Amino acid sequence: MEFGWDDLRVFLDVARLGGLSAATATTGLSAATLGRRVNALERQIGEPLFHRSQQGYRLTSAGEDLLARAEDVEAAMLSLTRWKEGNLRDRIVRLSAGPWTSAFVSRHIGRVWTVADRFGLELVTANEKVDIGRRNADLGIRNQRPTEQWLAGRQIGSVAYGLYSGRELINGVAAGLFVGVAGDGAQTHSARWIEAHHGDRIGVRGNDAMSVRELVAAGAGLSVFPCFVGDSDERLIRVAPIITELRTDQWLVSHHEERHSLAVRTIGDRIAALMRENAPLFGGERPLHQGK
Repeated sequence: MEFGWDDLRVFLDVARLGGLSAATATTGLSAATLGRRVNALERQIGEPLFHRSQQGYRLTSAGEDLLARAEDVEAAMLSLTRWKEGNLRDRIVRLSAGPWTSAFVSRHIGRVWTVADRFGLELVTANEKVDIGRRNADLGIRNQRPTEQWLAGRQIGSVAYGLYSGRELINGVAAGLFVGVAGDGAQTHSARWIEAHHGDRIGVRGNDAMSVRELVAAGAGLSVFPCFVGDSDERLIRVAPIITELRTDQWLVSHHEERHSLAVRTIGDRIAALMRENAPLFGGERPLHQGK
């Protein structure tokens, strides 16, 4: 005797919902069709599976036995489906970028990755370059053209930087103090610029980009941010012209052996399109709020 999974699935819905009418919503089949399918299954087994009444369908002892076995089959089918989906997504594209760019990509994740893709995406956030040559990432968004012979790169835009304060001139801002960067983030070129030009006026520091932004928004002092960060935050005001010496190019970098693979190429093309569409924001051309 062979059972079809579709027939067992119908049986499970009718058994769990207690009748044909309720099962029409989950199966998409009419009550008449469901009734015929249940009757056919009972003929195949050789005994009734349900007690039928005006109150609905109640399982017989044979129905109870089949329910337990059908649920085992259901669990196995679900496991098989998860295994299949897992295999489809075994390919993971790792995208490395600095904290601000990673946050920007995260906010626009629907433009970069969808559930229909046959691969996964992993964001690798770091202030330092992630070694693509050693396959620690598949793609990297960097501020310099790659020089390694095994890497390929294409320019996808440029990034402008500006000096920002919180909207309320309180506390450190009123005193003309700056918010600096400590830890690994202190090695970025914008953090070094603050130290070089205003190091003697730094009142507080944060050891990551997000905490520095929160300190500035709260009035702890002035600091430098990429314009796509500062101009997108309504709590911040750009208080001086763009700092031309900090402007950087933006490069999308990949290993030359991987750049033509479908998954890497797809993510790369989407990243490039996203950056092109937001070029005015990244270039500091459209601040939401200006200083007085």
